[in-house]
Amino acid sequence: MYPGTFDPVTNGHLDIIRRAAALFDEVVVGVYREPLKPVLFSPEERLRLMREAIASFPNVHAELYSGLTVDFARKINAKVIIRGLRAGSDFEREFEMALLNKQLAPEIEVICLMTDLKYQFLSASSLKELAMLGGDVNEFAPPCVVEALKEKLKKSE
Repeated sequence: MYPGTFDPVTNGHLDIIRRAAALFDEVVVGVYREPLKPVLFSPEERLRLMREAIASFPNVHAELYSGLTVDFARKINAKVIIRGLRAGSDFEREFEMALLNKQLAPEIEVICLMTDLKYQFLSASSLKELAMLGGDVNEFAPPCVVEALKEKLKKSE
């Protein structure tokens, strides 16, 4: 499974999903329902955008989840949690989470995939900030997200 907030899904996320889909028979993208950080899109909007973005991957589907990621992984019988790494700061955080998850669920492995160089700087937060400042986000997000950002930001004006 590939868990995250995905507020919203970026081309960097899709890069990780594409490569995970090539490695595994099935990939479940877990869209976290109630993150502790502020979000722009509701859980249902984030799930809809993810489903649109992954529609071309036959072995990938998305589900909302709450609670501990390892509990959701167990519920769906996932043997591996996929995480994406962009930079050194990601590694430290992901390493700590992987160790904690290993304590909670020793039977589940964590595999980190390095993001393509062209997406190393890209995060959902930077994508939203770029969109809010009127920047062109077309090369950083799937078309459904570009449109959703335009609509969401129009409503907030």
